[in-house]
Amino acid sequence: MRKMLSAISRQLSAVMVIGLATVPAILSGQTSLSIYSDGRVVVRRTLPQELKKGRNAITVQIDGLDPATLFSPDTAVTVAGATVRYPSSANDALGRAIGQTIAFVSEGVGRRDTVKATVVRVDPPQYRLADGRLLLAPPGQPLFPSDLVRTTPEATLALDAMRNRPNTQLAYVAQGVTWEATYQAIIASGQASIGGAATVTSQSLRTDSAEIQLVAGSINRTREPKAPQVFEADRVMRAGVAAQVAMPAEQSVGETHVYSLPARLALEPGVPVTTALFPRAAAAVTQEFVVPGALPWRGYFGQQPGEENEVPVQVWYTFKRAKGTSFGDRPLPGGTMQLYQSDSSGRLQLIGEATIGHTPAAKDVRVQSGDAFDVTAERVQTDYNQEMIPPARRGLPSRQRITASYRVTVTNAKTEAVTVDVRENHFGTWKVTESSVPAEKLSSTEMRFRVSVPAGGQTVLTYTLQVES
Repeated sequence: MRKMLSAISRQLSAVMVIGLATVPAILSGQTSLSIYSDGRVVVRRTLPQELKKGRNAITVQIDGLDPATLFSPDTAVTVAGATVRYPSSANDALGRAIGQTIAFVSEGVGRRDTVKATVVRVDPPQYRLADGRLLLAPPGQPLFPSDLVRTTPEATLALDAMRNRPNTQLAYVAQGVTWEATYQAIIASGQASIGGAATVTSQSLRTDSAEIQLVAGSINRTREPKAPQVFEADRVMRAGVAAQVAMPAEQSVGETHVYSLPARLALEPGVPVTTALFPRAAAAVTQEFVVPGALPWRGYFGQQPGEENEVPVQVWYTFKRAKGTSFGDRPLPGGTMQLYQSDSSGRLQLIGEATIGHTPAAKDVRVQSGDAFDVTAERVQTDYNQEMIPPARRGLPSRQRITASYRVTVTNAKTEAVTVDVRENHFGTWKVTESSVPAEKLSSTEMRFRVSVPAGGQTVLTYTLQVES
């Protein structure tokens, strides 16, 4: 953690140049970042530069600056104007060098020459040699003095202060940092031990020390930003782990939840930083086997071939999050949940992985971990009939009624009995006319047949559905 407390703003926060005249001064400041999972970052900078009442001229050099989103969080200060110049290209630097004599390097077979020439024009290119002759192409690769090259975006700001201010506060929306939540659930005997972590990855922003907030929620995006710069030298991914004791503080802001990390962190491009979201918590967990139904959600369904088709038996886990428990009282940001279980030697094995959405406090988490191995199902349509029936009343069109029967054979190769839910889900008017296992109505669109299957055996379910449209 201490190593990381020295890496989220080396580039973003360490190089803030502020000046009230033509000579800028390098000043330190405080950085605070709110990071969104889609790559947006709200950057807040507090600089020690005092502002006088009235107009103040300030020059800022800062990476990741999007001038269209720049404003001051200080309600007594207005950003009256901003001119931004981005890191120099070769033509930019040559344009700044017009009238100056600079060195050019040219290389050939077995030689390397340095030539000095005065930059006359950039487009079309014109260069004057020491003897007065002109070249209409660069005499080599230019070697620029450092004062001609901008290495970061440079913004000249006009700030109007309603009264004297003790410091300068700036904020804007940047790009180039993302975060994701991951959860690990270790399942044993109907209980789960669950931990959660957030991993922050910077693609372009760099900071030595910043206050970090992770924002979870669905935030609309209407303005597409420029693609963030990627630092080629940092493409090799290295992991950093924030081994902190304190856990993030959580609060609701608008329709989002904000998780404030307890310690200032450092970020650098290409180096993921992981920090725990909460201490390990215990929760009751239940397992379900589900066979999805044959009906489509909408519309007609037709006659099917007479041979049995294997259908997946989905495995679902539900983690109980009762109110008043350490796990149930936590709003969970959406992310990835990994499920583990120990083998006979005590080694943890990954048994499932699923995506969860943003989950408010006290709401259970239900995930599909995959498909069953030892519990299988085969289904066949045993009867099908399609007929037209009179309209419900005069003036209405005729209706169509489809009646179909199915047989589902569930086989259990486990050494213990299991219960399998066969579910049918359909929009509109439909019903179960007969079944070998009683149908349970879960909602206006969903029915369930709860089938018990003995260890090492099989159970056959038959049912008939009738759909009108």
